[in-house]
Parts: sequence; C-alpha cells; structure tokens
Amino acid sequence: MTAAVAPIDHDSRAPRPERRPFAPGSQMWEQTGLITFSLTAGSAFLLQTMEPTIAAVVDEHSSFRTDPAGRAFRSIASVMMWIYGGDEALAEADRLRAMHASLNSVDAHGNKHQALSSGPWAWVLHTAVFAFTEGNKYFSTVKLSEAEKEAYYREVVQLMRNFSVAPKEIPATFAEWEPWFRDQVENHLVATNVADDYLRVIQKIAPPKQIPAPLRPLWRTATKPVGRLQYFFTVGTTPEIIREKLGLTWTSNDERTLRALGWVIGRTVPVLPERVRYFPIAYEARRLERDRARLRKIIDLRPM
Repeated sequence: MTAAVAPIDHDSRAPRPERRPFAPGSQMWEQTGLITFSLTAGSAFLLQTMEPTIAAVVDEHSSFRTDPAGRAFRSIASVMMWIYGGDEALAEADRLRAMHASLNSVDAHGNKHQALSSGPWAWVLHTAVFAFTEGNKYFSTVKLSEAEKEAYYREVVQLMRNFSVAPKEIPATFAEWEPWFRDQVENHLVATNVADDYLRVIQKIAPPKQIPAPLRPLWRTATKPVGRLQYFFTVGTTPEIIREKLGLTWTSNDERTLRALGWVIGRTVPVLPERVRYFPIAYEARRLERDRARLRKIIDLRPM
C-alpha cells in the first residue's frame, strides 16, 4: 500500500491534505533506505547550501564543520524515520519543524533569514527529487520511466505535506517540476562560503569527539579514501551549472570513471543481503512488516 496523494490545491484558504506515513509498496519504501542513498546525499546537501536562506542558517547554526560525521549520521537517521518510522515519521517531521522554528539568521548584507520560510523549507525536499533521479541515472541498472518519475514525485509531494510545506511551493507534476527546478538552479542558487566549506569538509572527515587523540591519525588515514570518494560522487552528481558557479573541475575522464563506478555499484548492491544493502532503520522496518504479514496470514488461516 502506498501513501495516498490528494491533488494539489494551491488555494491557501483550502484545508491542508491529510498527512500520512509511508508503507510497503511505495517507491520511497523500496528505494530510500538503500545504501546508495548516500551517494547523492552529498549533491543534495550541496544544492541546499547554495540556497541563500539555508546557507545563512546553516552557516550560523549547523555543526557540519565541527562534527561532520555525527551530522551526517543524524541526518541519515532522520531521513530513514521520514519513510520507515510509521506514525513516528510524522512526529519526526514535527520535531524538525519545532527545532528549526528558532533557527534564524542575518547575513553579511543585513538580510534576515528564517529556516521555516516556505521556499527554503520546501527546497530541502525538492533536492530529494533531484538526488533520487540522479542516483537512478548513475547507480541503477533499471532506468526510471517518465511514469515512474511522476509516481515518485507524487510520493515526494506526500512527504512535503507531512512536513507542512506550503502548497504554493509544490509544482503540480514532475513534468512541471523539471523546468521549475532548472530555473531555481540557474537563477536562484548562488555560490556561498557554506558550499565551499562543505566541499572542503567532506574531503577530510574530522574525527568524532569520542575518538581519543592518539587514535585520530588512524581515523584520518582510514577515512581519507572515503572522503575522496564522497567528494568525487558529490561533484559528479551535481548539475554542471552548479559546478561552474562554484568553480569546480569535472573532466570527461571523471565522467567516464563515475559511470564505470556506477555500473559496478548498480550490479553489486542488488545482490547484497538485505541487511547490508539497507540502512539499519530501513532494514528493521522492512523485516517487521514481513513479520506482521506472516502473523496476519496465520491469523486469517486459524480454525474457526
């Protein structure tokens, strides 16, 4: 069963559509929890750091510079809750809105920014649409049809409703979303110091505070290749216009390497055990649903 999606009503006076958690059968349920999610999460966050309001708030309030690993783990766990948390998914959305309600900032030009401004709040989830379609382009052997992209977009619309995104910020269809997204990337996103810092941070992953000082050189040695790959995947799956705005180099050889790695990943991940190819929250939620289905079957077959 998928989360039902009501038509978008852009009349601000109309009642908001129902918020509903996701369930088995949706693309979100099948795709979001895969470990390949992390391969385009970097480019999605990079796009967020170039939205002026998000950049200002992240610059002042985020711990991504001082605790990048912890920040990444917390973000992934939160996203997993959005999809696999059942009724707690809605509580997680409410928790995040409450947490961001007081995250305001003033930039160097004196402009005031609020984390819950409707456009920036929606932009975070719009980058998820980009990350999903871009991830499918590089890291999957089964390419999405236009109908499947539209179906996925409808699920993201439901996710936006769960996060109380204003209807005016939601294009009605995926076909309308594509040119809208391109316009945002080309004409609204700007190079920021936060984007530059993020690209620097992911290349050299700072050790968590829990790691004793004598072990930190070992951490840096162990995570160096991880950082290089994360940077490579982030830059490679970022729109070309964004690379130009940030002055990033991406060669035809880089593109060939990315596609070759994607070919290997696309054929390797599907054959991994479910416990390995899904993040922990996603795996446990999927296992629990199978257990519930087996119990339902036994109940339905009981002697009467």
